[in-house]
Amino acid sequence: MVFVNQQRMPRKRTFLMCPPEYFAVEYAINPWMDTDQPVDTELAVKQWEGLRETLLRLGHSVHVLAPEAGLPDMVFAANGAFVVDGIAYGARFKHQQRTAEAALHRAFYEEAGWRFMAPSETNEGEGDFAYLPRSHGGLILAGYGFRTELAAHAEAQEMLNHPVVSLRLVDPRFYHLDTALAALDDERVVYFPGAFSVAAQKVLAQLFPDAVLADEVDAFAFGLNLVGDGQHVILNNEASGLASKLAAAGYTPVMVDLSELKKGGGSVKCCVAELRR
Repeated sequence: MVFVNQQRMPRKRTFLMCPPEYFAVEYAINPWMDTDQPVDTELAVKQWEGLRETLLRLGHSVHVLAPEAGLPDMVFAANGAFVVDGIAYGARFKHQQRTAEAALHRAFYEEAGWRFMAPSETNEGEGDFAYLPRSHGGLILAGYGFRTELAAHAEAQEMLNHPVVSLRLVDPRFYHLDTALAALDDERVVYFPGAFSVAAQKVLAQLFPDAVLADEVDAFAFGLNLVGDGQHVILNNEASGLASKLAAAGYTPVMVDLSELKKGGGSVKCCVAELRR
């Protein structure tokens, strides 16, 4: 389902994705994962392909990282690094089950000619970092509280040469920043206030007085785990209320079904890493 709106202009983006050929819920490292709930891998691949085709249809480029057996969460490609100005700040995963993913992402970036910066601090890539190039001269928003360590924010600032604003996450259901906040374009965000500490809410209100605010229903439906290109906003089809708010704000919501991948605690944004030159 697509809401048509022509008030905004899209900007072509370049993304990295990894197909869910080995996707399964074999362990539980976030509140959404239930090892007793079966996963239909064939359907997960079909839904992933639908997302990739949607991005291509909207004019974006998509690189594909080959999956590896034994790493079921590789489909959540956003967690492998955070890329700004041609520099890839690598991930260092908190949970042992995902540790091996970091080396595969590093190999991709180095083979593709990106400048790769190896981390010393625990961080989960774009899962906990968001970049707004036209906000305050180029601003990085960074989440902490469950996966990424606060010390990684300072490390990212030194490596990427952009100011970092630290935002504390307080609800374990929103264990990554990208489950609670997203960039709609190069300077505007959408977020769910209840995922953040009181202090972080005040900071966000000061920085982004024109932000779109999501309610609890759409936040729990992974509606904020979205990808925006300035005009189009690709989001989970369960978040119909948020889609209406985005349409009212001048964006064009594009709804996709990722019900199988949601079983792993992720949706659109988790599957998509942005590669920024």
